[in-house]
Amino acid sequence: MMQNVHLAPETDEDDLYSGYNDYNPIYDIEELENDAAFQQAVRTSHGRRPPSKTSLASSIGRPMTGAIQDGVTRPMTAVRAAGFTKAALRGSAFDPLSQSRGPASPLEAKKKDSPEEKIKQLEKEVNELVEESCIANSCGDLKLALEKAKDAGRKERVLVRQREQVTTPENINLDLTYSVLFNLASQYSVNEMYAEALNTYQVIVKNKMFSNAGILKMNMGNIYLKQRNYSKAIKFYRMALDQVPSVNKQMRIKIMQNIGVTFIQAGQYSDAINSYEHIMSMAPNLKAGYNLTICYFAIGDREKMKKAFQKLITVPLEIDEDKYISPSDDPHTNLVTEAIKNDHLRQMERERCVEVVKASQYVELANDLEINKAVTYLRQKDYNQGKDFAQASSYADIAVNSDRYNPAALTNKGNTVFANGDYEKAAEFYKEALRNDSSCTEALYNIGLTYEKLNRLDEALDCFLKLHAILRNSAEVLYQIANIYELMENPSQAIEWLMQVVSVIPTDPQVLSKLGELYDREGDKSQAFQYYYESYRYFPCNIEVIEWLGAYYIDTQFWEKAIQYFERASLIQPTQVKWQLMVASCFRRSGNYQKALDTYKDTHRKFPENVECLRFLVRLCTDLGLKDAQEYARKLKRLEKMKEIREQRIKSGRDGSGGSRGKREGSASGDSGQNYSASSKGERLSARLRALPGTNEPYESSSNKEIDASYVDPLGPQIERPKTAAKKRIDEDDFADEELGDDLLPE
Repeated sequence: MMQNVHLAPETDEDDLYSGYNDYNPIYDIEELENDAAFQQAVRTSHGRRPPSKTSLASSIGRPMTGAIQDGVTRPMTAVRAAGFTKAALRGSAFDPLSQSRGPASPLEAKKKDSPEEKIKQLEKEVNELVEESCIANSCGDLKLALEKAKDAGRKERVLVRQREQVTTPENINLDLTYSVLFNLASQYSVNEMYAEALNTYQVIVKNKMFSNAGILKMNMGNIYLKQRNYSKAIKFYRMALDQVPSVNKQMRIKIMQNIGVTFIQAGQYSDAINSYEHIMSMAPNLKAGYNLTICYFAIGDREKMKKAFQKLITVPLEIDEDKYISPSDDPHTNLVTEAIKNDHLRQMERERCVEVVKASQYVELANDLEINKAVTYLRQKDYNQGKDFAQASSYADIAVNSDRYNPAALTNKGNTVFANGDYEKAAEFYKEALRNDSSCTEALYNIGLTYEKLNRLDEALDCFLKLHAILRNSAEVLYQIANIYELMENPSQAIEWLMQVVSVIPTDPQVLSKLGELYDREGDKSQAFQYYYESYRYFPCNIEVIEWLGAYYIDTQFWEKAIQYFERASLIQPTQVKWQLMVASCFRRSGNYQKALDTYKDTHRKFPENVECLRFLVRLCTDLGLKDAQEYARKLKRLEKMKEIREQRIKSGRDGSGGSRGKREGSASGDSGQNYSASSKGERLSARLRALPGTNEPYESSSNKEIDASYVDPLGPQIERPKTAAKKRIDEDDFADEELGDDLLPE
């Protein structure tokens, strides 16, 4: 076998790779069966011995890769590219990363005087100058702001020249150039250097490299407007309007407002009207509506002026809602609102806000704040705080003394006297206002209310009928006529006039409920149900309407229908036990005793001191044969004894004045545990469901004698929500529903 092994000659040190491709027949597996040595090794343990640790020469006479032969390491041919050389054969160290050469030399620092560094430093200086200019402008130092803007402009021009020398013109910082020029033009404008400002704006606008620069023509139009050059101002405004895309409606509206202002100053009211009418049709706002009204007044078109004023009063005030008004019915939110309504921060706001403005140079703003505060009180239905009668009376006296024949002044003076309860004297002021101007609808309306207060119903009816001849579709007037007929005990005429009110405002819930009440008095239950149900549909939170509908279904023995209304009443007034007792009673009468028992138990958990609930629990548990009857009976006995002791103490505290306590709080009146009495329920409802009136306070005169017979109430939507004469009576915890707007006193 060894005869086929060829050893490499020891003298051939340079040719290390000789014989690499020679074929060795030992690797011929076809002859392994005839190889006696191989077969012997397989049959014995010789072939399973581990290999020797010493490096063996290959069978072809060449050393293995990486093996040590005669003190020299055999190179690995696959890593020659990693830095191996034949020097390793001569004992040199393996150093593919050249670490023996030492650390690399440090990077060379950029020279501060290089062109790129000079440009960057100059850019920084320009930006700082622009910022300093803006800060000086905000501080009121307009001269310093202009000087800084000029310095920024000079340095920016130097920067542009240096950039052109170093780089291509495409790499110039256009944003910096734009900001420098725009700031310079703005500073020229505020310093009233209009010619220089226009020249600077022209540089920006004519440069095609500045995108969207055309909008600056609006600033140029503003400058021409200050110079009273109205034709050029309108020209540039329109050019700017062409540059604004249609999707940017707010910007277009602002430019059109500028055009309208320019036309007004130029005396071209017809052109201004066209601009403002377009604005009011697209995006109504207070300024546009006010200016449109002024333009119609200037051209003498009174009808269109009234229509423009109607549009104006429908525009939202664009002020945030008072944070002390609860935005929802969430109990947790309401508790938080109530907690912060009068805290120290709120008190400080009240003390400092209006008072600080009054002591400042902006005294005119204090009046606006006072008006907004009054409007907020009215929105909270806090009428007493919303009206300062003492101040109103003093100002009314001043107005009457300055012009004794002014019907508006006389009407407002009558309003202050009316508020103090002196109705006879108030009527005299209203009569005097009518003598000076027979078409003063406010005075005529207010004197009708005054006669009603004095129970001179025929004269009050005569006033309102005259007013109806002037204002044919006034819901307030129609409602007052119906109310007078009701007070005169003429329900058929009251119903007829209320039907006219419904034709004007068909969705008013209180008018509908009033109709239902009148039909109920007349004995027409079906018509009463129809109008009560319509009122409930439009306003499902009127507790009196809900009570009437529930009682109606009880009378007709539709217990399941009645349950729906009493459950809603319990949601509106969760502190009133009577609604939950009525729900339990309806369940009991419908035969659902288990549901009734559960409802009574739940009511007892919420109102553990309610005697009637315990009585029903004792009776129902006894009828059902439940063991709980004894426990509830003990509670009832103990509670009745405590109530008796409490009532005796109250009686003794009155020094023998007598008088027993009225109905127990939370009585379920009508549910006696026996048969329900429909007649008694009807009597109770007739006592509770009274008129839904307003305050019937006099109408505010807010204009001079130029207001003619087609006068429109400036209070806006209130004209669509009339009320009756007497104040609506509700329970102490009733839901504060939406009031009808017959309150016509000043805000």
